[in-house]
Formats: sequence, structure tokens, C-alpha cells
Amino acid sequence: MKDVRSKLLVVALGAAFSWAAQAGQVPAKDVPYPGMLTLKVDLSDAPKKIFRVHETIPAKPGAFTLYYPQWIPGEHSPSGPIDNLAGLVITANGKRVPWRRDLRDMYTLHLDVPEGADALELDFQFLSPGEGGQFGASPSSTPNLVDLEFNQVAFYPAGYYTRQIRIQPTVTLPAGWQFASAMEVLSRDGASTTFKPLSFNNFVDSPLVAGVHFNRVDLNPGGDVPVHLTVVADEADQVKLSGEQLKQHRALVDQTGKLFGAHHYEHYDFLLTLSDHTGHFGLEHHQSSDDRLPADMLGDDSLYTLAADLMPHEYVHSWCGKFRRPAKLWAPDFNTVEEDDLLWVYEGLTDYWAGVLTARSGMWTAAQYRDSMASIAAAMSARTGRSWRSLQDTADAAPLTYFGGGGWANYRRGTDFYPEGQLLWLDVDTQIRALSGGSHSLDDFARAFFGMDDGSYVTRTYTFDDVVDGLNQVQPYDWKTFLRTRLDYTGDALPEHGIARGGWKLVYTDTPNAQAKAAESFRHNVNLAHSLGLSASKSGNIYDVQWDGPAFRAGLVPGLAIVAVNGKDFSPERLKDAVAAAKTAKAPIDLLVKNVDVYTTVKVDYHGGLKYPHLVRADGKDRLTAITTPRK
Repeated sequence: MKDVRSKLLVVALGAAFSWAAQAGQVPAKDVPYPGMLTLKVDLSDAPKKIFRVHETIPAKPGAFTLYYPQWIPGEHSPSGPIDNLAGLVITANGKRVPWRRDLRDMYTLHLDVPEGADALELDFQFLSPGEGGQFGASPSSTPNLVDLEFNQVAFYPAGYYTRQIRIQPTVTLPAGWQFASAMEVLSRDGASTTFKPLSFNNFVDSPLVAGVHFNRVDLNPGGDVPVHLTVVADEADQVKLSGEQLKQHRALVDQTGKLFGAHHYEHYDFLLTLSDHTGHFGLEHHQSSDDRLPADMLGDDSLYTLAADLMPHEYVHSWCGKFRRPAKLWAPDFNTVEEDDLLWVYEGLTDYWAGVLTARSGMWTAAQYRDSMASIAAAMSARTGRSWRSLQDTADAAPLTYFGGGGWANYRRGTDFYPEGQLLWLDVDTQIRALSGGSHSLDDFARAFFGMDDGSYVTRTYTFDDVVDGLNQVQPYDWKTFLRTRLDYTGDALPEHGIARGGWKLVYTDTPNAQAKAAESFRHNVNLAHSLGLSASKSGNIYDVQWDGPAFRAGLVPGLAIVAVNGKDFSPERLKDAVAAAKTAKAPIDLLVKNVDVYTTVKVDYHGGLKYPHLVRADGKDRLTAITTPRK
């Protein structure tokens, strides 16, 4: 999963259920479930954000337990959107069957199957959210398109490994809409499509996108394994790729294949939704990815560059996260608690290779890759929360860090195992290259650790010790100490040194790099974290303040709103101009600030000027350029 650097959903269930998620559970057996589930999802009212569901579950008379999926692979938290489900009526032999929710596990239902019945019939609606959020709590339909995550629209019987439960889905779309999914079609009847039966695991792992405006392109022409990109959008011109963009995405498939030396899918489908009316994020699946980006992503060069690494990230997950997965992130079903301590591999290593492959495929230039790493290094250097919280803890507490909010991102820390994970694995890569005199690299680890079992997509798990052993197979070294020193570190300094070992250094100038400029333009905000010590929206709402920085010492905190700068109405440009002017002046920057309905004048005594991160060439071998060079 990748969040496109925004986490909008607050999931209170994460803390509430972390201790009790097992409370209503039935021990799972690794044996086939008797009978096959069938599911009919009617999306005719998807433009109205209503998904209508009828599900049949074979069942024997007696006590019976149903689960609604809670722990969705890739979301790393108990985020199943059960609160968006409504109208649930269960019947057997035409008669209504009472049900009751487990009092300690809200995702578990208990009921009694009546004598003489051999199946339960479930009817309900999934009410697609209308605003904010991401994953299951994100808007997923507009008048012209729909994104369907099947964990949203199905219950399953407790007591069985979900890989042992078979299901046959049918989906009905609005007239004239086209769709794409990794599932294989069995038959069509008008607007309804029935898919071949598959395991409940693979069913949840195979989302569907559909829409009026639809474009499907081949990314592996002439290759032995099909790879396609499908784009749906609200407008017809938004689904079109330029010739150069098509070339870059084909290069992504080629370069990823050369990196890993194997594939773990029978076919692969990038499912790209472009809309300003859905959530923006990416979620990995073994044979597809659910990628959602703003409407103009393909038409706006700056936005395309800013978001270019999302699809590479989700694609890499087919190897790192789906095929090979941390042992504690594998579970027999979707209602067993996951443990996230190795997310710095699952997500951090994926994010590292996403950036590298974005450059190797030509979506970024080498300079744009360096801009990205400069922004990440600067942001992580400014993580004041490192004084008390380690990188390892951000992974351990992922169910909290994914959806925590309320400001103070730099001091509380969030999902730092993504960006600092990139720096960690750059540190590893450059260390391997330095120790081996350039004869080995992290690419060798990719091929050895993730490139096994070509063609298989049966998950293989690993532990921390397996990662250490795998690195030692590539380049002998004390990798356990190397990793633990960085993962467990608390203090003021950035513990990773890959940029310096790569022959570059982080500096600050008064001009933003191209990526930082594009990010501010897209988000319509002002990021002065490295100078004044705050970040604010275009309307002046402060959403982060550097702990003990200049703005903090002046009394500014997240949640306040800047109304005026030096006596004039606030704007991002006016605030930046004031910071620049203060460099050669003695007077403090004068801010009029609103706290609810109370106005206060705050004087920020800062004279260091604007500061934006860049990488510049330093002494030593230029390993960053070698890392981003396409493989032959």
C-alpha cells in the first residue's frame, strides 16, 4: 500500500479492537469448506453510491458464525469498512434468521441455522462513502465510474482458512460500462458478468474497476505473461496515455522483470482510477493493483511526475509483500490480528525499489529521483519525534500510525517506515556496493530473495533473521547490527548514511527543488518546515509545527489559523515573502493568528531565510547514478 503522502481516514476501531480481535473467533481449520459460496453484486446504483448484494453461504443446521473481513492485506490495520454496511437480512428456506453481533468483536455475527436448511441467504447494501477517507472508507464511485473492493461486499464462514473457501461472484454494471479485474470471466449475460470460481483469498485479492470512459493498453506486447494497464476516469480525455507515457510503463514492466528475474502472477492488471471525487491511494494485490489518483494525472506533467512512483510501488508489492511476506503478516483468514513489525521491509523496501524503478523506467530523470530523495531526507532529518520514538516503533504501531491525525506529524511520527525505509535501504544498497567494490548490489538481493519459484504466487513468509541471512548471502557483513542500530535508534541525527555513501550530500537553498514546487502547487499549501518551522494550508490553517522550532517557540501550534502576515491578509506567497525579507531585517515576522474565535498577534523571531532541500555532488563514488541507471 502507498498513501500518496496523505492519510485522511481516522479509524478509532484500531485501538479499540487490537486487544479483542480474537474474542469472537472460531479456530480456523486448513480443510476445504463444504460447498461453494455465491455472490451477486448489483452496481446499477453505483453512481448513487449504493452497492446491492445477495450472497449465498452453504450451511448446516446449528450454531453458525459469520465474519466480515476486518484485516485487509496491505492496509495493515483493522480497517474493514463494516460501518458502511446496512440493511442486512439473513434468511434460510425463505424464513428470516435472527443474528446478533459479537459484543467483543464487531466484525463477527452469531446465528442459528434452522433445521432443514442447507444454506443462508444474505441481502444487504454497501453504502459507498461520500467524502474523505481512504481504503474502505474512501469514496469509490462517481456518476461515471466505480472501484469495487470485494472485501466490502462479502461475509464468510468462520472456522476455515479463507484459501479453503470457494466463491463464485457475479457483478452487474450500469448499462454501457466496461470493467477490468484480475478475476477470469466465465460468462456474460447483458450487463452481468459471472466469474470463474476462486478461493475467498484470491477473491478479496482481485478488485474490479469499471466505468463509462475506459482505456486498456498492453504493457508487455510479445511477452509470455500478459500485463495490462486499465484506466477509468470521469472524462473521456483523462484515460489517454501519451506515446511517451506508454513507453515508460512498458519500460517499468521490463525493468522490474530484470530486477527480480521472475514473476509471481499468471497475468497482471494495473487498475488506475483518475478522479477528483474518489480517494487517492494505492493498494497492492498479487495479480493487480488498485491505484487511484487525481483526474489530471496523465495530462499534467508536474502531477504525473509527482505521482509517478505510485504504480511502481504497487507493482513491486507483487514480489515484496504478496509473494514474500513477513510471517506475522500472513494469517489464515481476514479476522486474525496481523503484526506489523517488518513493515520497514514490506513497505520500506518496496518504496525504495519504487523510486529506483520510476527512474530506471524513465518516468523520472536521475535528477528528479535525487529531488525525491532530497525531500525525503530533509523531512526525515526534521522528524523531531525521533528523539523519543524509533523507526521500528512506527512499524510496530502501524494500526495507530496509519490513521493517526490531529497535527504534530513531525513530533508524533507517522508511517515513517515508508520514507525513512527508503533511506534505510539506500544505506544497505550503497553499503553492499562499497563493501563489494561495486560487484554486488541490492539488485542481487532482489533476485535471490524475491525471484525464487518463478511463476508461483503461493505466499512464502520470512522473518528478520531470514532478511539478515539473505543479505549475507549477497555480501557478508554484520547486517543484524547494521539494521538494528538504525531501526532502534532514538536521538537527534538521521541514522541512515546512504546519500553520503552514494556520493551526494543534502544542502538547503532558498529555491525549492522541482518536486517540492510541484507538491506545493498540487496541495495548495506552504511547507516551511526547514525554515520557519511550520506547514499550513492555502487558507492559513496550520497543520504541523516543528517541535521547539522558531514557530513553536513563538507560540504557534497545529490547529491555529494564520489570518495576516505583517499586517496584510495571509497567503502562502506572502508568508514566504516575509520569511525571505526577514533574512536581512532585524524585526520579527508579525502574524495575526486565530484560535477558534480568539485573535492573537504572534511575533516569530526568525532570520534564517527560506530553506529547501537539494542533493549536490560530494566526494566519493557516484553510486546514486549507478543505482538509477536502467539495467540492460
